[in-house]
Amino acid sequence: MSLIESDVAPTPFIPGAASGLPSASPALDSSRSPWWQGAAIYQIYPRSFQDSNGDGVGDLPGIARRLHHVARLGVDAIWISPFFTSPMRDFGYDVADYCGIDPVFGTMADFDALVAHAHDLGLRVIIDQVYAHTSDLHLWFAESRSDRGNPRADWYVWHDPREDGTPPCNWQSVFGGPAWTWDGRRRQYYMHTFLKEQPQLNMHNPAVQDAVLQAARFWLERGVDGFRLDALNHAMHDPLLRDNPPAPADGRLRTRPFDFQLKTYSQSHPDMIGFVERLRAVCDEYGVIHTVAEIGGDHPQADRRAYTAGEHRLNSAYGFDFLYAPALTARFVAETLQRWELAPDENGGWPSWAFENHDAPRALSRWCAPEHRGIFARTKMALLMALRGNVILYQGEELGLLQDEIAFEQLQDPEAIANWPLTLSRDGARTPLPWEDLPLGGFTPVSPWLPLSAENLTRAVAIQESDPASLLHFTRKLLALRQARPVLRHGALEDLACDGELLSFLRVEGEERLLCLFNLSPEPLAPSPALQALAVQGDIVLAINGATPAALPPYGVLWVKAR
Repeated sequence: MSLIESDVAPTPFIPGAASGLPSASPALDSSRSPWWQGAAIYQIYPRSFQDSNGDGVGDLPGIARRLHHVARLGVDAIWISPFFTSPMRDFGYDVADYCGIDPVFGTMADFDALVAHAHDLGLRVIIDQVYAHTSDLHLWFAESRSDRGNPRADWYVWHDPREDGTPPCNWQSVFGGPAWTWDGRRRQYYMHTFLKEQPQLNMHNPAVQDAVLQAARFWLERGVDGFRLDALNHAMHDPLLRDNPPAPADGRLRTRPFDFQLKTYSQSHPDMIGFVERLRAVCDEYGVIHTVAEIGGDHPQADRRAYTAGEHRLNSAYGFDFLYAPALTARFVAETLQRWELAPDENGGWPSWAFENHDAPRALSRWCAPEHRGIFARTKMALLMALRGNVILYQGEELGLLQDEIAFEQLQDPEAIANWPLTLSRDGARTPLPWEDLPLGGFTPVSPWLPLSAENLTRAVAIQESDPASLLHFTRKLLALRQARPVLRHGALEDLACDGELLSFLRVEGEERLLCLFNLSPEPLAPSPALQALAVQGDIVLAINGATPAALPPYGVLWVKAR
């Protein structure tokens, strides 16, 4: 593997600068574009980042302790998964207090100190907001379920049963079984798209919208720089409660009742646009606040366009295209980019991309045979950094962590437990981050909430720090390259094509053109004569696995500044 940088060389880390780059670098030049446009964002799953108090669970002081590692990578921001007060039935995505810190993660003072420390390091802070549902232990739900006449009676989705006592419609929950649970207090069913302990908020109710927007203001007042909006297109339902139609046969194994339906009426209601605009207006009061929505479902492209259109809605959105893909092929990448990669002036939105996160199996385990993982990890990282839009790195992705195998008796993930053994556990991507060459990886001095595998312990931060050829060092170089080149942060993506397993496209910004070639197979490939001619005339910016304009070895990558 070789890396050639024609215009930039990585500089040592300097506290107070996100990556040691000069303050006049494109990443920090707000006069040119918003800070978040083209940003690299590092997702932190707090339970598994660093335990600071010896209870086996990561926490906010632990994040602060290890934040220099993130800053040295050269990213622009961190996204912290939920740390709010919660009974942890879905590990924080069941919120019991939108404005509280769960004691397992620390205190509000710890959060304030973390934000201040991140800002000192040049990192922005993005946090989750969960508007589709709360915990069933939230005080709002306790009042709502008490009777049908209380002030919050309509804050959740309640409905009478059918004449035969069955739920009001056929909607199914993600975690298995009907999306309706009977409540004896009100003698009605309440809706829950996920766990029965996650009752659905009635976001059609203006009072509910006001309440969650007030929670957003609470965190904006504390200095956060953006929101990642969880399951946003699940947050409004069809008020008529019409039955979802069956999903057509597609040959895939269906492991959950949820998979047997098209979610035509249980999500993606058009009235959500009005709330999106209200949220954007609140954020605009606080300056350049980044908003990025998680968009899943049957037709995520339509929701992405609607939620990010113009200057009065969200900044960005991402889907599950890469997160659940079983293989990374040139055709799949090209088709995915063609679906999402719209011209900036067509809808005003901005794409975000992630290959891994807390809900999806580790990409190296999904996409590559064991014997090729060393080089493929670099190829995958280079592809992510070359895409137009924002890029999201999940903790440990810079180390090349693999999906851990979790025994049934150690599972924590409610979906995996409910659908065992057909659903791959999300726990395998949530295991603690290995920091040091120690039995527990320096994450904790006691038994951790999830086990660390021996294989991932060999990829610890300290081990890779001492190896200049490691994926960690390579990731820093790629991020420095992306930060220093406006064509990678802001440029258009043009001439997208695939020829077998050879993927090619141009990044274009003003007069600069960057040709990007990727061999996504374990076999050598030769670019077409036209691509070779274009590459030969340019200056090589990046070469992986000995790639040249004439030949791309297995998983070879070539970036060329075209003349």
